[in-house]
Amino acid sequence: MQKKPFVTLSQVQEMARIYPTPFHLYDEKGIRENARRLYQAFAWNKGFKEYFAVKATPTPRLLQILKEEGCGVDCSSLTELMLSEACGFNGQEIMFSSNDTPAEDFQLAEKLHGTINLDDITHIEFLEKAIGHIPERICCRYNPGGMFTLGESEEGFQVMDNPGDAKYGMTRAQMTDAFRILQQKGAKEFGIHAFLASNTISNEYYPALARILFQTAVELKAETGAHITFINLSGGVGIPYRPEQPENNIAAIGEGVRKAYEKILVPAGMDDVALYTELGRYMLGPYGCLVTKAIHEKHTYKEYIGVDACAANLMRPAIYGAYHHITVLGKEDAPCDHLYDVTGSLCENCDKFAVDRMLPQINTGDYLVIHDTGAHGFSMGYNYNGKLRSAEILLREDGSAEMIRRAETPEDYFSTLDITGIFNR
Repeated sequence: MQKKPFVTLSQVQEMARIYPTPFHLYDEKGIRENARRLYQAFAWNKGFKEYFAVKATPTPRLLQILKEEGCGVDCSSLTELMLSEACGFNGQEIMFSSNDTPAEDFQLAEKLHGTINLDDITHIEFLEKAIGHIPERICCRYNPGGMFTLGESEEGFQVMDNPGDAKYGMTRAQMTDAFRILQQKGAKEFGIHAFLASNTISNEYYPALARILFQTAVELKAETGAHITFINLSGGVGIPYRPEQPENNIAAIGEGVRKAYEKILVPAGMDDVALYTELGRYMLGPYGCLVTKAIHEKHTYKEYIGVDACAANLMRPAIYGAYHHITVLGKEDAPCDHLYDVTGSLCENCDKFAVDRMLPQINTGDYLVIHDTGAHGFSMGYNYNGKLRSAEILLREDGSAEMIRRAETPEDYFSTLDITGIFNR
């Protein structure tokens, strides 16, 4: 698969006249089309709803687009709840999935009438003290423990992740106890949630997770008599960061979940259970990029291209060694015959967007697109070295550009400090 940017050199040149690089850029057309594909894949489930993971891209204009496409929000903190409220989300449009949760977070989630997803059995008592009661509609997060494996190949089972090492969720026995306790305290409508693996490139992940949760739901209903009305498959459906990786087929994923639903839930008389997802990376990842300009060349023991972005704008390569594809705009068809490290300006040697990457010859002034930053890109930014967060720009469906978050200024950086006269020098 060839990774092609959703923006052209001429478009970026025009934007850069108004919005200096670096900036994060989002593709409205791609976002809307992808949301519609997801809803089509799960159209067979009457109550299906996507709760976008706000942590991935907490930008109001993008949340508004997703809301227009029928999505809710998955929040994990007080400020994410506040942001979602400001964007017009309320009630069952909000899922609150948190851990080690402060009381004030639970209080706002309840005030907004969002659905609270409890991470631990001890949180039942904590929640009751925080808000004065137990909501009639409640969810519990399940962690089956052990290693999560998927499929079988010549090398054996594919290990997807290690839930047993994760801090999230309740054990199977705790789920039963939690449902019983919650019922005694007035809960009447239950949901189940689990997250077992991150950024999976497999059409089998969601169906496998669904089988686990569907069977657990059947067992919990038999054990407790609880009315389980929804099951949240959470996130974990990934995107192909590398050109050679295959894309997930959301239609095939939806069909795999449907087969599990009809095999497990329907015979148990649970054919009214609504399915939820809380995707972040899948929803926005490919539809965002970091646009940056080459400003330096360095020729020492290696060939370096210095750009005006840095790990403060996109930290995944620096902290994870994560691969993000790079396109040199205007040179999409040029041979990749130069070996570069593409670096930022932080005082950290890990501040590199690419290491030993074959790219076309890059000249000072060239614009580079760093792909797949639409989720966990801008949102993970920080101010180390006094670097300022960049602007966010929306490439609208009509081809125009809209600034949806301005770039930070030095005044923003110093605004929390009690320093007088610093800007009067």
